Amino acid sequence: MNFALILFLALLITGGIWLIDRLFLARRRAAGAKLPILVDYSKSFFPVILIVFLLRSFLVEPFKIPSGSMLPTLLVGDFILVNKYTYGIRLPVINKKVLDLNRPARGDVMVFRFPMDPSMDYIKRVVGLPGDVVEYVDKRLSINGEPVTMRPKGRFEYMGQGLNFVRGDTWSEKLGTHNHTAMTLAGEPPVRVYEVAGNFPYRDHCSYSESGFRCTVPAGHYFMLGDNRDASNDSRYWGFVPDENIVGRAFFIWWNFDDFLHMLSTLSRPERIGSSID
Repeated sequence: MNFALILFLALLITGGIWLIDRLFLARRRAAGAKLPILVDYSKSFFPVILIVFLLRSFLVEPFKIPSGSMLPTLLVGDFILVNKYTYGIRLPVINKKVLDLNRPARGDVMVFRFPMDPSMDYIKRVVGLPGDVVEYVDKRLSINGEPVTMRPKGRFEYMGQGLNFVRGDTWSEKLGTHNHTAMTLAGEPPVRVYEVAGNFPYRDHCSYSESGFRCTVPAGHYFMLGDNRDASNDSRYWGFVPDENIVGRAFFIWWNFDDFLHMLSTLSRPERIGSSID
C-alpha cells in the first residue's frame, strides 16, 4: 500500500472541495446557512492531512519492524522513526531527489524501497558504499580488504518462525562511526548460494562460493546487510540498492507492540523505548 499516494489524493480531494466551496459555492449560500456535510468534513480534515503529509514527506516517517532480520538491533514489532531529509530532499510519491544534502554513511541503518518490488519498504544496514569491495567469507566481514573488527558479546535468544527458540552468537562491530551488534547462527552458511537471484543488476560485480561472497559496489548504489546475518534477505541475494530507492535513515525507537509476548518482552526492557538506533 502506497500510503504517501493515499495521503496525497486525500489532500487533493479535501483541498479541492474546500477551495471550490470558498471560490464559488459559498457566495450562493444564505448568510448563516449550515455548511454541506462534505464541505464541512473537507474543511476540517484538510489542514490535518496537510500537516501529516508534510511531516511524513519531508521530516520523519514512522515504520514498524515486521521481521527479525535486524536482530538484535531492532526487534519484531519495534516502531521506529525515519529521518526523511538527512540524505536529501525528495518529492513525495515519486521519491525524486531535488536537493542533495548528505550521502549514506557506512554503518547507517537505512530504509529503502526493495529493488525487486519498489512497493515494499526494507530496512538494513549500509555495509558497502559506491566503489567498495565487500567480502563476507566464513562469516567474517571485510571492506576494501580490511577485516571489520568483531568482538564476541555473548548469546541472544529469540522466538523464530514456527515458534522455534533460536540462540544466536552476538558480535560487536564497528562500521564507520557506528558501533553496533551483529549476530550469527551456528550451523547456518554465510550465504545460501541456491537462493541468490541470477538476474539482478550488476550481478557480474559479485562472485559466490560455499564459504561466502565478494561484491564490488557500483557507482550510485549501496550494499545492505541485516544485523541478523544468517536470517536476513539482503544484498547478497538480490543485489545493490540504487540511490533513487532510498527512503531515509532510521534513528529512533519510540515503542514496541507486536503481540502479547513481544509486549511483555519490551516491558521487561524499558530502556528500548525512546532509544536511538546505532
